[in-house]
Amino acid sequence: MLNQRLQQRLQQKLSPQQIQMIKLLELPSLQLEQRVKKELEENPALEEGTEQDETDAQEESQENDEQDEFSLEDYISDDDTPDYRLTTNNYSKDDEPKHAPVSNGQSFLDLLTEQLQLKSIKQETFLLAKYLLGSLDVDGYLRRNLEDIVDDLAFSQNIQVEIEQLETALHAIQSLDPPGVGAQNLQECLLIQLNRKDNQTDNVKLAYRILDEHFESFTKKHYERIITKLKITKDELKDALDIIVKLNPKPGASASENVSMQTIIPDFVVNIKDGNIELSLTSRNAPELHVSRNYADMLTTYQHQKERTKQDKEAVLFVKQKLDAAKWFIEAIKQRQNTLIVTMQAIINYQEKFFLEGDEALLKPMILKDIADATNLDISTISRVANSKYVQTPYGNYLLKYFFSESMQKEDGEEVSTRQIKQILMQLIEREDKKKPLTDEKLASLLKEQGFLIARRTVAKYREQLNIPVGRLRKEL
Repeated sequence: MLNQRLQQRLQQKLSPQQIQMIKLLELPSLQLEQRVKKELEENPALEEGTEQDETDAQEESQENDEQDEFSLEDYISDDDTPDYRLTTNNYSKDDEPKHAPVSNGQSFLDLLTEQLQLKSIKQETFLLAKYLLGSLDVDGYLRRNLEDIVDDLAFSQNIQVEIEQLETALHAIQSLDPPGVGAQNLQECLLIQLNRKDNQTDNVKLAYRILDEHFESFTKKHYERIITKLKITKDELKDALDIIVKLNPKPGASASENVSMQTIIPDFVVNIKDGNIELSLTSRNAPELHVSRNYADMLTTYQHQKERTKQDKEAVLFVKQKLDAAKWFIEAIKQRQNTLIVTMQAIINYQEKFFLEGDEALLKPMILKDIADATNLDISTISRVANSKYVQTPYGNYLLKYFFSESMQKEDGEEVSTRQIKQILMQLIEREDKKKPLTDEKLASLLKEQGFLIARRTVAKYREQLNIPVGRLRKEL
């Protein structure tokens, strides 16, 4: 049985222009530059520079054409001279120009493969070791079980191998540089490095025993237990630990020659001049774009034609689509620039004391809603602006998210930023006795003495956000 009924539903749909604007707003300056280049390549109706630049270029081109007028007859030869009579080659093989080889750098995998080729090992071991190299992670570890790799070789490569053969290949990898590469866990990585040391002193041997026999106690810093079990003095333990802490826990990361360094390109520039704060966008965020005059004239010509063929109509439609797309893109870029400036200016107004003096303690509690209210923009828009955008100040480059923090009330009712509380927490931990590190409960008690009513679990949360380990892991001899 069919039932019919009327239903009203409210839906919000974004236009293609709004979607384009949102996507552009999220992009940092470097990605925006790439996006503009892509649009310039795909849309011939969009051009870079100002319209005045285009006019000057056209006039200059016309002048050059007038000066460079020539007769085609000047380039027509009377005889049929062969091409080889018109070219010369005065170079011998030795005289040919030599080009400098282009070096693209050597990857970590290439470095290990090159070393492996110099090893005196069987061809079968070499091929298995080369296969294992492809399973190493960025830190140089083999995280997968050898049993799983045996199964993979059987099912995907139809190669039957014994686990002992893989172990032989893995030992060949572990003999490569940097020491520790090919380890299956941190303990094995550190033990390989100690075993490779040329000078096997008593301290090195003790360090090896600590990692080999009491690794769990070492990671948890149960030093008294290690001293008791190994029957050593505190000084002997300290000397051994000094050797261990100098080992490299990530041999792959440090050896890779192609580690990409992230370059921070600011989206805003803030300068202080005569006590006033000046804000500007970087050039990458303010590209000069305009609609091609040639395409606009072309559309006008097509539209004034009295008789149009099917091809003319298709041409008009194509040109109009490209012109509309160019106008939309330019308008979206302008809206993006305006939104960025309005949002950043609101942040500067809110955190004026910090931008004038550069003291982090002067940062006020600020959330996305504060800036949204000040700019009459949506919170989601402020979030998109703050995401992955940097501002260059006289005190350094800052991520916009850095200026946002929640507030907390002190005992006297004063509102302070959680960032300020984290700074005080870091200072307390820096000044603690490392032989008896402060517990989270003790840190909460010390903060309470300064007027910050914070629970122990909140202290633990802030400590984790600061990447500070728990008290027992901060313990030193």
